[in-house]
Amino acid sequence: MRLTIEREAEKVYPDMKRVIARYFFYGEERAQQVIGRVMALSEEEVFGTISPILQEYSKRHRNITRVLSRNCARLQPLFAGLGLDFEKLTNYRKLLIGSYFTHEYSIESAAFFNPSIVEDPDQSELQEGEKRVIISFRAVGEGHISSIVFRRALLDADANIHVLPAGNYIDEAETVRSAEYYKADFFAQPFAAGLNPQVVAEIAARLADRFEFNLLQQTVLEAQAAQPDAALKPAYDQLLWLAEAYYDLTFSLDTDISDRVIFPVSDFERRGIEDARFVRFVADDGQVVYYATYTAYDGVTIAPKLLRTEDFISFRVMPLHGAGAHNKNLALFPRKIGGRFAMMSRIDGWSNYLMYSDNLNIWQAPVQMQEPLSPWEFIQIGNCGSPIETAHGWLLITHGVGPMRRYCLGVSLLDLDDPAIEIGRLSEPLLIPNKEEREGYVPNVLYSCGSIIHQGKLVIPYGLSDYCSSFVTVDLASLLEKLLDKCSAV
Repeated sequence: MRLTIEREAEKVYPDMKRVIARYFFYGEERAQQVIGRVMALSEEEVFGTISPILQEYSKRHRNITRVLSRNCARLQPLFAGLGLDFEKLTNYRKLLIGSYFTHEYSIESAAFFNPSIVEDPDQSELQEGEKRVIISFRAVGEGHISSIVFRRALLDADANIHVLPAGNYIDEAETVRSAEYYKADFFAQPFAAGLNPQVVAEIAARLADRFEFNLLQQTVLEAQAAQPDAALKPAYDQLLWLAEAYYDLTFSLDTDISDRVIFPVSDFERRGIEDARFVRFVADDGQVVYYATYTAYDGVTIAPKLLRTEDFISFRVMPLHGAGAHNKNLALFPRKIGGRFAMMSRIDGWSNYLMYSDNLNIWQAPVQMQEPLSPWEFIQIGNCGSPIETAHGWLLITHGVGPMRRYCLGVSLLDLDDPAIEIGRLSEPLLIPNKEEREGYVPNVLYSCGSIIHQGKLVIPYGLSDYCSSFVTVDLASLLEKLLDKCSAV
């Protein structure tokens, strides 16, 4: 007897009107020409040009003058080269110059998919049986650049989901890097783990006991350019990537969560932040922290990273490294197991692995625990988010790739004390793309990055062919009964 699944009517679509104002640089020579042309304008011409721009774009952005001023300030080295005193420019002229180096980017114009769902830290003023949740999505815009965006939603007493409308503006976070580093701390574990010791020693020798990031970057690039051994050159990129990987993001308190976008910051993730798997992690002392593993992509290399937040306003971004921190599909368990952090991974690209660590940033010794078994997953099996704890075991939503690269969702049940032990596994997919779901940016793909249990139902948000997102619910008791049946057939 097959399980009954209920597809929710609620769908979340991409909205091309949701734009951010970003810095755009044309190259030094062209930029100098543009600055020179603006400097040749009279103050009346400057005001007459910038005034209608401010009127128009203030309706599209929360604080467009701040954006334009910031982008103009980034050009200060060019002003010095042109013999101009940046501080003596009028405010309107700075805003006009900044506008020539600003463009709008539609973060959702191509796709809106691969959601994960967690309990909202704020559960106040709800009716009996309701739960407020936060859903993260992978938004894709021009050039296939991915970012992380959010929506707030409400699960009612019947586990129906109601996604709240998005706000009118989108804001990027303020990015903060350490202004000064101490050599002894910087090159200590866990940072130096896995780095080429020859390169680490070379760079450390060139730096003082205290140094700033810009000096580190210059030192690494100069050493890389002078390195005669081509085989060693990627090691310099790795060191720089790790240095750039530690930073903090802070959003304004007056933004709604739907206004916040985590856009690529580092050069080593400039092509996208992909498939964030958020999890509500409960520490041994009861403290709740939200983590998300995601994939950073620079156009060539993929690498896993970790987000940490308590309030979805301030985020710490950190790298993940070690023998198990490779490829995609890392998903953290929602609590420690046997006193250690536990993580799912897919280091070979087609099987599920389990690994443990005492340090959230270092993951070694992954052990294969699942491989493709059924025809619908012969190409690969991977997780669809962090395992969910139940009284009978860890519920693991999986994706399987089969003929025609069709992605379907499956479910496994793992032992609570030793998740490497598989208690049960559906032999057929739980969810297959139907005729309405198979068309999109990438056809025939259903995918999720995290689910939740509410009112006796498993609620799975999922992406529809990398275009939009929807939700499905399954009766938890019926699902567990099926998984506990040794036949484990749907």
